[in-house]
Amino acid sequence: MILDLWLEVWDAIKRNKLRSAATGFAVTSGIFLLIVLLGAGNGLIHTLENNVGEMALDAVDIYPGWTREAFGGYERGRQIELDDTDGELSLAVDPEHVLSYYPEFSQGASITAENKTLSTTLRGGTPFLFESENSKVISGRLLNDLDMKEKRRVAVIAAPLAERLFGKDAAVVSKYLKIDGSMYQIVGVLYVKDNTSQYAETVFVPQSTLRLIYNLGNKADQIKLKTTGVEQSAAFQVFEKLLRRALAFKHTFHPDDQRAVYINGGGDQAETMDTAFGAIRKSFWFLGILTMLSGITGVSNIMLISVRERTHEFGIRKALGARSWHITLMVILESVSITTIFGYLGMVAGIAFCEYMNQMVGSSTLDIGETQIEYFQDPTVGLDICLEATLVMIIAGAIAGFIPARKTTKIKPIEALQAR
Repeated sequence: MILDLWLEVWDAIKRNKLRSAATGFAVTSGIFLLIVLLGAGNGLIHTLENNVGEMALDAVDIYPGWTREAFGGYERGRQIELDDTDGELSLAVDPEHVLSYYPEFSQGASITAENKTLSTTLRGGTPFLFESENSKVISGRLLNDLDMKEKRRVAVIAAPLAERLFGKDAAVVSKYLKIDGSMYQIVGVLYVKDNTSQYAETVFVPQSTLRLIYNLGNKADQIKLKTTGVEQSAAFQVFEKLLRRALAFKHTFHPDDQRAVYINGGGDQAETMDTAFGAIRKSFWFLGILTMLSGITGVSNIMLISVRERTHEFGIRKALGARSWHITLMVILESVSITTIFGYLGMVAGIAFCEYMNQMVGSSTLDIGETQIEYFQDPTVGLDICLEATLVMIIAGAIAGFIPARKTTKIKPIEALQAR
């Protein structure tokens, strides 16, 4: 009985090759495009996550700004200036969450190397600064605590600046720079993404050395805090409000003046990025589902046409004693067979194409000295997602066959026989 039913299904598929192929193409293209879209989306998201996902969640930056409203006898538009005492204040206000502070500052300077003289920016570097900004070196090392403690005259130089001074692919580590008449030994070459980076023309020297040589006192361009327990958005908002009120009292600006002082948290930014990644994923899923729906619509339309064309055949079967459920089951099995076979082909093709993208692009790296940067990472989709998508298409195919078949089998045999 079951074998005979499957033979009838197979015979119907063979007799209507063009129709079966059209149905199969709709299924295959729907599954294939869904998997490829999700794979490309994953490649994009993985790349972005790698670029921003390693930001220090325990870093909070305080930047000075300009007041936007008059307060405490001062007019609006007053510039706020930070110094070491702002870091001490942050530590005193919330010692539970603030572990340490690092004032940051920079200095314009003239540097000379290999008979070339350039104007550049010196920035006071600390180990936590490099850690919080996920800095990488092409060669050599970053500044360390001993450099800070001993006020060493050592420098980490940005890769584009090193190339301008010493030439492309030159061995720079251990060479010397003359900075405003003082000699500094280069201990590392800093990787920057491109020549437009804010650090492309920057030289990092120990913060303690920069402050001593240029007699900068306790002024700071910004304050970087090493924190704990404020990674989540809700906790950061409470911390930010408390810190802003303390700074507002010290510098005499309105506590609600957001532009007087900017307070940015790594954890809060990471949470924002997670929200953005979620939106990207949803967008690709939305496009993928629309693609699948177009495939499902194609299957439904073709099965509807198929059932209408076979109304006369169904009338003969019913006249010969065939039951309605037998005819309905036969149509469902035909639809399921086509969607299963071609859905599997679409799934295999989609996975194969994603693997092809992964091999051709996803495994590619950009060599920057000793550093390798991947620029389209792992554009693949999990097998569970592929199987679920295929299963959804098969179920949709079963429904697409059931509805018109059920409707047709309710027609009386004499009416069905008269159909053409």
